[in-house]
Amino acid sequence: MQDLHTKLDALIAKHQNMPGGLLPLLHAIQDSIGYIPETAYDDISKALNLSIAEIHGVVTFYHHFRTTPPGRHVLQICRAESCQAMGSEALEAHVKQHLHIDYHQTTLDQAFTLEPVYCLGNCALSPNVMLDEEVHGRMTAAELDALVAETVA
Repeated sequence: MQDLHTKLDALIAKHQNMPGGLLPLLHAIQDSIGYIPETAYDDISKALNLSIAEIHGVVTFYHHFRTTPPGRHVLQICRAESCQAMGSEALEAHVKQHLHIDYHQTTLDQAFTLEPVYCLGNCALSPNVMLDEEVHGRMTAAELDALVAETVA
């Protein structure tokens, strides 16, 4: 816990005098520890002279930010129009059933967190998923099952 607090303090100090520093700070926190703990809102609020409600509003507005620790692997399914037109809705239904979780949830074994994403910039190869920062195009349910199995093997 002390290590977490030390990391947060250092990140806050680095961004507190930056004009418009909230978003860069939130990204830095999530990049460093994997999520933005709600317990950090008070310190962020004081350092940036913002209300806790403003911070909470920004964190919850952007789908990218999470307030709980993710699983060991983060699986994102693209929900943009191109991917939807090429079958991502069926793919997301399949993976939710396969992993027994919904978006913004983590499997019981902490192996996977499932998140929506709204364009991976790979539209020509729809539907797309991203697993641990690696984009996979023209994904099918069978290929996704194999990717998941390979990841935990």
